[in-house]
Amino acid sequence: MHVVYWILAVLLALFYCYAGGLKVFRSRERLRPMMAWVDHTPMSAVRAVGAVELLGALGLVLPRSTGIAPWLSAVAVVGFAVLQLAATGVHLRRGDRQVALNIALLALAGIAIWPSMSGS
Repeated sequence: MHVVYWILAVLLALFYCYAGGLKVFRSRERLRPMMAWVDHTPMSAVRAVGAVELLGALGLVLPRSTGIAPWLSAVAVVGFAVLQLAATGVHLRRGDRQVALNIALLALAGIAIWPSMSGS
């Protein structure tokens, strides 16, 4: 289970570092081609989502790698699953049916939940 968690955690952390960094640092105009929902969302909320993604990515890796409060890694994984459920809802409410990435990220987080809670 340890290897499964680390593979999934690193993949998720890399994705969320990238996506969160874009949301935190890019302008609405530069985000629009990738994320049409930013037109209907205040930039402060977009930036907040990006910050949550960056912090969550750290939460996947740091607690388990340092041995300090490793239960926080499980919290981060569950948080990402909730985030993707909410993101899928946002896309569907807007009429955007392109939710394959959200579902894939939700599946990865769902698979990572069990090994993250085992603590091994």
